[in-house]
Amino acid sequence: MAKIPLSKVFLNDEIRAAAAAALDSGMYILGRECEAFEQELADYTGTRHAVLSSSWTAATILLLQVMELSAGDEVIVPSHTAFPTVEPIILAGAKPVFVDVDDSYCMDPAQVAAAIGPRTVGVMPVHLYGHPADMDAIQQLAERHGLWVFEDCAQAQGAMHRGRRVGSIGFASGFSFYPSKNLTVLGDGGCICTNDDRLADGVRMLRNHGRKSKFTHEKVGYNLRFNEIQAAAGRVALRYLDQLNAHRREVAGHYSRRLGELVVTPPERGWADPVYHMYVIRTPDRDALAAHLSAQGIDTGIHYPVANHQQPAITGLYSELPSLPNTERWVDEILSLPIHGQMSLEEVDRVCDAVISFIE
Repeated sequence: MAKIPLSKVFLNDEIRAAAAAALDSGMYILGRECEAFEQELADYTGTRHAVLSSSWTAATILLLQVMELSAGDEVIVPSHTAFPTVEPIILAGAKPVFVDVDDSYCMDPAQVAAAIGPRTVGVMPVHLYGHPADMDAIQQLAERHGLWVFEDCAQAQGAMHRGRRVGSIGFASGFSFYPSKNLTVLGDGGCICTNDDRLADGVRMLRNHGRKSKFTHEKVGYNLRFNEIQAAAGRVALRYLDQLNAHRREVAGHYSRRLGELVVTPPERGWADPVYHMYVIRTPDRDALAAHLSAQGIDTGIHYPVANHQQPAITGLYSELPSLPNTERWVDEILSLPIHGQMSLEEVDRVCDAVISFIE
């Protein structure tokens, strides 16, 4: 039987034609396609600015540099997330303060409240697996304590929180266009979105050697620019994003109806419209189930098998590590099943049949 991949890049003839036109244009870096893509991303997200960079990580590093984080500053972040969430905080000289997640796999606002201390400057909620974090509760805490909120939207392009796009709620947000994401550009890429003119201008300068004009450098910057060919592809893909996300939700609903009484399936909060970057189940027999599915040509993943507060790169930075019971227990139980915007319901049924045959 044909293999069922964990994810699949969206690619059609329109994307091929747009990429070819950009290739023939003779303009390859930060040209008209990039400018148009930035405006369309900002309009879609509901912010004044979108600033492209070479990855989510690069864009976020630049943003935190513009914000001038200092040594000793603390940023509250969930431990259960991709390690790149944490990297910009550390590289900016600040300290990540890890908190636990609730059963939506997003940071638990009660844990955030308990983690706020005299050195806390910000909170970085992650809309993990495409489900929005509880932004109302997090924003209220932040406003009460004078903190900024940066949304990690790397896995949630198009998700809604109480009718608002994620990425438009905090003071700024970051998106990833890595090939497995809901919105892709056929390679690495990312952007920050914000309504703050100063932050957007600062990131634009730093990504391009700290300059506003060709030979005048106002800052010491970097070469973390974006390219025209990927921008052209991204512009087409953005037009299909809502359609692909709607299909992801249909796939997720089919999974949940068939598997809901056999494994722990992803919850949906009443105020959330998730976009299911991943469809993650939990079972104590995770490793055996993954092997069973692999034998039947079905890809799976574990996102993520090592909690960030227990990563070797982190443990040496702390004299005492936090105890995060949900995160520490669930990393041994989570399993990502195949999902993407073009997955057929017949493929979903094949995965469900394989899961059911294993459990029964």
